[in-house]
Amino acid sequence: MHLAQLNIAKARYSLDAPEIADFVDNLAPINALAEASDGFIWRLKDDSGDATAIEVMGDPDILVNMSVWDSVDALKNFMFRTHHRDFLRRKSEWFHPSAQDTYVLWWVPVGHIPTVEEAMARLEHLRDKGDTAYAFTFKSNFQPGDLVLAQHQAG
Repeated sequence: MHLAQLNIAKARYSLDAPEIADFVDNLAPINALAEASDGFIWRLKDDSGDATAIEVMGDPDILVNMSVWDSVDALKNFMFRTHHRDFLRRKSEWFHPSAQDTYVLWWVPVGHIPTVEEAMARLEHLRDKGDTAYAFTFKSNFQPGDLVLAQHQAG
């Protein structure tokens, strides 16, 4: 199994505003860093090479990021042990805070490429039910086998 992740954020500014230029100007380098990271499998992108034009929740100001990794550790290493962490620290400059979860993790079969609709359904599940083997956050330590066990117990 591989780990899929989705995160969304509502931008404070339009992407051509000077206040968000540092974020926009670093999309390509950070995406390239992700793609070169150990454990990277896939990321969502449109014809421009990023996902900024992909609309979710009917709101063009919500930016979406989705990727697949070979493990939780691989994703964490990219997020927190590379230049990416410097941009995480600045997210409040560019994005509105949210009272709801804005990211979700879930296990997918090797070779599966998740859709935005699938990812948004996982996020909604997380928001409604909290961390489960079906949709979870870094606060949990769900493993691929946990989902299989939960499905077996439910059936």
